[in-house]
Amino acid sequence: MSVTGRIAAVLAAALATTGLLAPAPAHAAVSRAQLALRWAPIHYQDVDATGSHALGGKSDYLTRVDFDGDLSGRNNWDHAAQSGASFAAHVYYSVVETGSHWYITYFFFHPRDWIDHPFFETEHENDGEGVLLAIEKNDTDYGVLRSAVTVAHTNFYSYAPAGSTWTSGRESIDGTLQMQSSPHDSFQHPVTAQEARGHGLKAYPQYTINGDGLVYYPSTTAQTPSGTNDRDVQYALIDIFADGGLWAQRANANLFANLGTFAGDTSGDCGVGTFSCGTNSANAPWGWDDGDDLPGRGELATDPAKLSAEYFTVPGTLSRSYTYNPYSSAAAALKEAARTAPRVTD
Repeated sequence: MSVTGRIAAVLAAALATTGLLAPAPAHAAVSRAQLALRWAPIHYQDVDATGSHALGGKSDYLTRVDFDGDLSGRNNWDHAAQSGASFAAHVYYSVVETGSHWYITYFFFHPRDWIDHPFFETEHENDGEGVLLAIEKNDTDYGVLRSAVTVAHTNFYSYAPAGSTWTSGRESIDGTLQMQSSPHDSFQHPVTAQEARGHGLKAYPQYTINGDGLVYYPSTTAQTPSGTNDRDVQYALIDIFADGGLWAQRANANLFANLGTFAGDTSGDCGVGTFSCGTNSANAPWGWDDGDDLPGRGELATDPAKLSAEYFTVPGTLSRSYTYNPYSSAAAALKEAARTAPRVTD
């Protein structure tokens, strides 16, 4: 060490002893709700207003599972057409955590998965699709976004943002995850999109708006679209793990036909003028499954570190040990449901 370096070290030690030089205080960690809001997608929703099952476009609006004031899954098709139905925009989320990463699942709900023709497609009550984001922890509050895996019906699609260190693994990366600034905060957000009617979800612009459509922005406010072509609709987030929330309701037989599958029937005009109406045909995140991929049913949400290790080649540390994962409380039941539950063809 040079003379100058020795003098600096002695001075620093003296100042520390007198209390004049103290370590910088550690900043408080952000909450899971703050983390989910920071990374929540800007979301493009295509809208089709044609045909009676479209409800003038409202069948493509995002809403919450209890948009009709109850937690029954078997009346949502019918209640979507009633004047008291709320289409205030909400998106569900869950956060699980390992020592190296946060994993945030976003779940987008529609009361109807619908079609407007009679040819070889099935519509059904309830519709749930979404996206998993993997966030690597670093020395910043919110970490760095490394990947996304989206749910489009019974297929998963993987993406990485520009500059990500994650590359293709057992599955090939399907595209680049776009980022976009929001007029409602100071962050760049990932951009996702859903098709009209069937609501498959991919990274924008693999799906985009064709004609009328809505652009949803994450917020703490739940706005109702002003019409079918509203390009600035704020949505609020709902924690799946909240007291009385979706996870707490997982054994509610009025809402779920089995673990992870929403209950739905053929009441009302579901299937009328179309090929058919399916029953029990939509999944919550712990029921999502891409049947020809290695991760099991629901593991996109319940064991996202496993899915990430399968889908991507990850440099550095990818911890598989969870420090926070409420899904693990039902691990045995989820495994049995994966073995016995009927395959949903949403």
